Amino acid sequence: MRQGFVKVAAATPKIVVADVKQNVEKIKAQIDEATENGAKIVVFPELCITGYSCQDLFMQNTLLSGALDGLYELADYTDGLDALIFVGIPFQYKNCLYNVAAALNDGQVLALIPKTQIANYAEFYEARYFAKGPKEPIPVTLFDEEIPFGTEVLFETDAMPDMLIGAEICEDAWVPNPPSTNHALAGANVIVNLSASDEIVGKASYREMLVKATSARLVAGYIYASAGEGESTQDVVYGGHQLIGENGLMLAQSERFGTGITYADLDIEKLQMERRRMNTFGYTGDQAADGESYMIVPFQLILEETPLGRTFARTPFVPGDLQLRESRCEEILNIQSYGLKKRLEHAQAKSAVLGISGGLDSTLALLVTVRAFDLLGKPHEDILAVTMPCFGTTDRTYDNACKLAKTFGCTLEEIDIKKSVTQHFEDIGQELSEHDVTYENGQARERTQVLMDIANQKNGLVIGTGDMSELALGWATYNGDHMSMYGVNASVPKTLVRHLVKYYADTCEEKELSAVLEDVLDTPVSPELLPPEGGVISQKTEDLVGPYELHDFFLYYMLRYGFSPAKIYRLAIPTFEEKYGQEEILKWLKTFYKRFFAQHFKRSCLPDGPKVGSVAVSPRGDLRMPSDASANLWLLQLEELDI
Repeated sequence: MRQGFVKVAAATPKIVVADVKQNVEKIKAQIDEATENGAKIVVFPELCITGYSCQDLFMQNTLLSGALDGLYELADYTDGLDALIFVGIPFQYKNCLYNVAAALNDGQVLALIPKTQIANYAEFYEARYFAKGPKEPIPVTLFDEEIPFGTEVLFETDAMPDMLIGAEICEDAWVPNPPSTNHALAGANVIVNLSASDEIVGKASYREMLVKATSARLVAGYIYASAGEGESTQDVVYGGHQLIGENGLMLAQSERFGTGITYADLDIEKLQMERRRMNTFGYTGDQAADGESYMIVPFQLILEETPLGRTFARTPFVPGDLQLRESRCEEILNIQSYGLKKRLEHAQAKSAVLGISGGLDSTLALLVTVRAFDLLGKPHEDILAVTMPCFGTTDRTYDNACKLAKTFGCTLEEIDIKKSVTQHFEDIGQELSEHDVTYENGQARERTQVLMDIANQKNGLVIGTGDMSELALGWATYNGDHMSMYGVNASVPKTLVRHLVKYYADTCEEKELSAVLEDVLDTPVSPELLPPEGGVISQKTEDLVGPYELHDFFLYYMLRYGFSPAKIYRLAIPTFEEKYGQEEILKWLKTFYKRFFAQHFKRSCLPDGPKVGSVAVSPRGDLRMPSDASANLWLLQLEELDI
């Protein structure tokens, strides 16, 4: 449970209708299995102690008293177990019968949560047996203990104080204003649902959509366990569908028409960060939206590190599914090109000016610019593609830059800047043999000056090429490639740049263009500011600052969810274990934090550019931090890691 992770389980036992003793044994067996696998919250189906489909047998005292005996046995069975267990049972209070979820922990029944929406339509006849339960908790005596009975009950543990758990039952989730809404407003970030949802054609996909949508709307984890095999099939069939969602994502779900247990790791820390970020989320402390008080019931868990079964994508900015990835690439290219189209229109620019190097970033910027000109109905010759070879330029990148411009019908201009840079170095007393930061940055700033002046001459806009990964690391020359008049790649990370160019290469009809794009993709990432060795690139960016796939992983989880360095390190180890060792990951993670903090002054004065995803570093949008903030707290946490 450290760093916000908690393993949860949805369990469906094979029950026998009205056979409480056998059902209790099946539930015990699944409790054992779930807790042995590290589950801390275990959810069973609605009325699982008796079976949901008992019908008029719910009128029989024998069944009801047997159910209470079974509940007592299950509660006693949890003594010493490190988990919160939810089971379903019919419960009589005064003159009415209620369909309730009983919360069990460490040998006790902590509370009874009644169903509020009593389904009584189509194949459902629950109102024949059950009454709607009270909202505000009332004390009832059960097994010589006084416990709360009502829907407005939440559960918390000292082992994980940020986690609050609320419960609802089946139909409660299908109505316009479910109990879970008030639970979430009162602070619950985990909702459990004990269900007995029968199967008809198309219902499973709707159920899945409901769980995903509810978890997204509530910014919560949602654990749904439905009745399955063993329930009566007299008129309907129960599929035992188990689903575990988190903020709109389906973490895990079972096959239908069976029994078993489905597990997932909820990230409570991520949910809480998301709620903090969304200041429209109506958190109201210990009060629900209508002002009625909730009762907070404590339960016991041991604080320990949850072994993670959950996996994390190496490239969180890039969808793993090919169809989704292609759709996302098309959408992003549209966002970039429509953003540029508007800027060109507003500025009444006749031309667009961009430096092309034959590298990934400038290639993507050119693709976007061509799209924008097509949207405007402007000729491609008004795109001024400027190649500016200098000390580090190789034939490969030069040739690719020229081929790209010619293939698109752009106006290609070649301006060799060696002479002007050499003169500048003479002016400031910089030796050409001294390959230091001045040597590199002098070339980058000269290129930017050339582009800006050409834009003045041609009534044009300088199109920025730098990507978000470079901005995060500060891997840009201040007032050099850092500057432009509109930065189309400013919120596109390097790992995504590659896929956007690849998507264009795969979908374009011109074979010559596709071949050039493929060669660009195969070229090492480099600023080409140092002389080549043997005619090939000598300065490889990822050798100097680290692999971009690692930095994009770090960037995503730092900015999107506010994860701590230790948590990011923990997630990166299993994610990249086949490619990078723990010490190498830690080395580059330290580099990331040092550079991210130290180089923020460059991001504080970024040119305009379109946001394309959920993470961006624009000072006018997503990232507002002081340029002189210290990274010490983050780096100290990494120094204290035991590896």
